[in-house]
Amino acid sequence: MLPDGVYDVFVVDAVEEDGVVHLELTILSGEQKSEVVRLASPNLHGEPVLLLGTPGTLTVTDSVPHLQLEP
Repeated sequence: MLPDGVYDVFVVDAVEEDGVVHLELTILSGEQKSEVVRLASPNLHGEPVLLLGTPGTLTVTDSVPHLQLEP
């Protein structure tokens, strides 16, 4: 898991399995730059392939990630 902090990310893969969207995010800057992080989100709706290339912000607080994708 990533250290607590705020990370600029980019969606490089998105797949839906059993109603849960699994994302792979590349970190764009800082010490973790170019690392790939996997997250599962039951709250994302729509076609996962449309998320490819979407930038966002990943915030990790007390080891709990929160992803905010840009519209």
